[in-house]
Amino acid sequence: MVQAAVKSANSVDQSGDKPWVGRSIERVEDAALLSGRGRFIDDLGVQPGTLHATILRSPHAHADIISIDAEAARRLPGVAAVLTGEQIKAVTTSLVVGVKAPVECWPIAVERVRYVGEPVAVIVATDRARAEDAAELINVEYRPRAATVDPLGAMAPGAPVLHDGFPGNLASDRAFRYGDPEKAFADAPHRFSIDIRYPRNSCTPIETYGVVASHDVGEDAFEVLANFQGPFSIHTVIARALKVPGNRLRLRTPPDSGGSFGVKQGVFPYIVLIAAAARVTGRPVKWIEDRLEHLTASVSATNRATTLAAAVAADGKILALDWDQVEDCGAHLRAPEPATLYRMHGNMTGAYDINHVRIRNRVVVTNKTPTGLNRGFGGPQVYFALERLVQRIAIGLGLDPLDVIKRNLIEAGAFPYRTATGALLDSGNYQDAIARAVEQGRLAELKARRDAARAEGRLYGIGFTAVVEPSVSNMGYITTVLTAAERRKAGPKNGAQATATVGLDPVGSVTVHVASVPQGQGHRTVLSQVVADVFGLEPKDIRVNTEIDTAKDAWSIASGNYASRFAAAVAGTAKLAAERVAGRLARIAASQLNVEAADIVFAKGFVASRHNPENRIAFSRVAALSHWSPGSLPDDAGQTIRETVFWTPPELTPPGEDDRINSSLCHGFIFDFCGVEIDRITLQTRIDRYVTMHDCGTILHPGMVNGQIRGGFAQALGAALYEEYAYAEDGSFLTGTLADYLLPTTTEVPEPEIFHVETPSPFTPLGAKGVGEGNCMSTPVCLANAVADALGVADITLPLVPARLAELVRGAEPPPPAGGVAAVPAREADRRLRGEGQASVRATPEQVWAMLLDPATLQSIIPGCQRVDKITETHFRADVTLGIGPVTGRYRADVELFDLDPPRAVTLRGGATGALGFGSAEGRIMLAPDGSGGTKLTYSYDAAIGGKIASIGGRLLDGATRVIIGQFFAALARKAGGGASGGFSLFALLAKFAGRFGGRR
Repeated sequence: MVQAAVKSANSVDQSGDKPWVGRSIERVEDAALLSGRGRFIDDLGVQPGTLHATILRSPHAHADIISIDAEAARRLPGVAAVLTGEQIKAVTTSLVVGVKAPVECWPIAVERVRYVGEPVAVIVATDRARAEDAAELINVEYRPRAATVDPLGAMAPGAPVLHDGFPGNLASDRAFRYGDPEKAFADAPHRFSIDIRYPRNSCTPIETYGVVASHDVGEDAFEVLANFQGPFSIHTVIARALKVPGNRLRLRTPPDSGGSFGVKQGVFPYIVLIAAAARVTGRPVKWIEDRLEHLTASVSATNRATTLAAAVAADGKILALDWDQVEDCGAHLRAPEPATLYRMHGNMTGAYDINHVRIRNRVVVTNKTPTGLNRGFGGPQVYFALERLVQRIAIGLGLDPLDVIKRNLIEAGAFPYRTATGALLDSGNYQDAIARAVEQGRLAELKARRDAARAEGRLYGIGFTAVVEPSVSNMGYITTVLTAAERRKAGPKNGAQATATVGLDPVGSVTVHVASVPQGQGHRTVLSQVVADVFGLEPKDIRVNTEIDTAKDAWSIASGNYASRFAAAVAGTAKLAAERVAGRLARIAASQLNVEAADIVFAKGFVASRHNPENRIAFSRVAALSHWSPGSLPDDAGQTIRETVFWTPPELTPPGEDDRINSSLCHGFIFDFCGVEIDRITLQTRIDRYVTMHDCGTILHPGMVNGQIRGGFAQALGAALYEEYAYAEDGSFLTGTLADYLLPTTTEVPEPEIFHVETPSPFTPLGAKGVGEGNCMSTPVCLANAVADALGVADITLPLVPARLAELVRGAEPPPPAGGVAAVPAREADRRLRGEGQASVRATPEQVWAMLLDPATLQSIIPGCQRVDKITETHFRADVTLGIGPVTGRYRADVELFDLDPPRAVTLRGGATGALGFGSAEGRIMLAPDGSGGTKLTYSYDAAIGGKIASIGGRLLDGATRVIIGQFFAALARKAGGGASGGFSLFALLAKFAGRFGGRR
């Protein structure tokens, strides 16, 4: 059955006797959240004596750790411990690696660092500030190695190898064949192919990671509070890493979590790290991640290189697909990776009826942050390639892209439909959904707008996309990375077990507990609706608890909040649990009302006879009987105090011998189209209209469903137009602040036009399917298709920033003209800073010269300098602490003077390293009398920086440079007994800025 959805996103329905499910009631959660009474992990109290941790991280993407000198940090008052890789390794074991290979994966660097931001030491102190102060005192000596950041380049001969157990950086290489793709390609009249480089990006929840861990020596047991979201299969990974059985790891979640979108799965290595610190110190330890840490070193989505080819008939019918996917999982292949690559394995044909498929999946490691769950989880990478290819086919054959989409859709009467690669698509009518979207979204009007805009010479395009949105992941899909023989040896893995408990207290009140961890989705509201309908109560009568405590609550390895499983699996399981309790209550009430149990109904707070509503008893009275009078219950009723249901659908089976896998239980459908205009001058993309049609099965709460769609659309808009985790060729992370990793705000996000049809899923208790991830899969490629249509280009890469579009339209920017300051030798990937200028000092050149060679004077005038040591007459070492914007750190600099022409000129060359960065610099300072007893300084410099400091936005970095150097000249002038007029020096860059950009290389 197909029904048009009628609820708006903001309506609140309190009327009539209709079921509560399907109504947009007010959210239970909002009163606390909107009044600042949320209970997030950092709001909760800790035990007396709890210590606080900070993490010292690598500034290098790839380097050997030569030595770590932490003695000064350990001597700092209030510091309880400084733990490095060897000490953590002594009390833990390697994290599980996502494939079978002789590779170790620790939560902290052991002997070698492999990405910028990798933990090198954990400092535990009485408070966070002391721990951060101690981190500044740790001296780590690195021997940098060459890095690799491109997934295809990582497999090239001679590329730096990250792990000996992954020869050629290749962690997995599997080939799959379904049907007869070779014959289909041989017989097809047309072949089209496309090469895609899908970039790395990440969701950015407002709350970062948090962990509070303690260790009970007597029990050898851990208790951990963390804003971990699941899947709770990771509980086993954590327990194994901590060397305890699962029943000695109590993992709890806080009542509220400030967003996740998948990312908070990635907190688990830090759970191991902080729990190990608690074991070593014998005290509880708390760690809260800061925003810079989160951007640099939490998890992101994978970036993927895809070559996709299609065998195509003359009418645009796709006969076969040939996928070649290279997945970049970053520096470590942590569980559950390479799940991002395999989550969509059953859905590689999308919404289309394609019977022949060939796939090659390769997984590589590079010197980038390890990857993990991210909203859409594998869908954006797949659909960007598939739907871009559909548009390419249409253009190549001179057809309308929408006609090609419709020609290839699965027929409405074919459901449940088995895809070539194994997915069982539960329900749908894709043709009807598209027809409704075209009509209600006024596509004809949008085409007229496009034609009018083009007639005026404007750049206007329309994009389409049709995708299947999988939800409720099969826990066994990841084993598709193994061969059939390896799977037989390991044993079957499959299913998607969901858990819910319904309890009745002595006054008949209803409590619901589920093993899911919401991050703002409104679980408590929806569950109260579902259970209220079963018991004939109002949602306000139902109390819902969504916290998880593995020591007390019912849970399974599939528990958690991911893969859009809440509505379809968790809420449905709560319905089953409530129905079991209701069935027993019906038997109790029937005996008291002298009717048959089949005659019992639950309505308006009473349990009554269906045929004689006046023959009734209060629900609370019946519900309390198991507490107060269990002996009076009918023999066949059983207890009604508590009922726990574990539910898993039979449709989720293990991968077959032929590698077919039903990787998800339910499959929604999304059809999007949009019109965009691109400014000819700025090449900025403006969305004129965005239409998104969804079939997510039965809609439980229309307002929240539309809220999920809006949220997914906003994040997808960021992925399409703004966001990219950018790395330099040496692995330096270049987008480590929100000044460089751009997020769309409400002013950049247009209002999408949202429409619905409902084809209930036959596989879920409520008929619901997932809806939370769909637009993250559909919107990036829909916008890309529209932009490609507007510009008339074949290839396009995300994000669609104006500079990238300018290259497509105008060609690459020409190189700068020859001349200027010669650059010091530096790696091509380092961020460069160049400058020149002059300043005046009221002292003679001889006096200034003497000051520049005096360590005591230098220490007093260099901003943030704690110490300057004179090694030789022309060689100095300095310790400097400086802050640039949000980044503050301690740096150790080496500065040498050469080409001395006293007192007229000197060249300075230096390098430095610190926790936040490294680099090198060189500059020339010239001193000349100004004719008034003072000195005119002229300078030029060239610096190259890397590591975390390179992630700071260019304007912020340059502005900070000017401030710091201004401070240097002001101090120099004061020391010389006069004032300074504006300017910029290289010694400020070197002895304190090289002291911050340089490195022991």
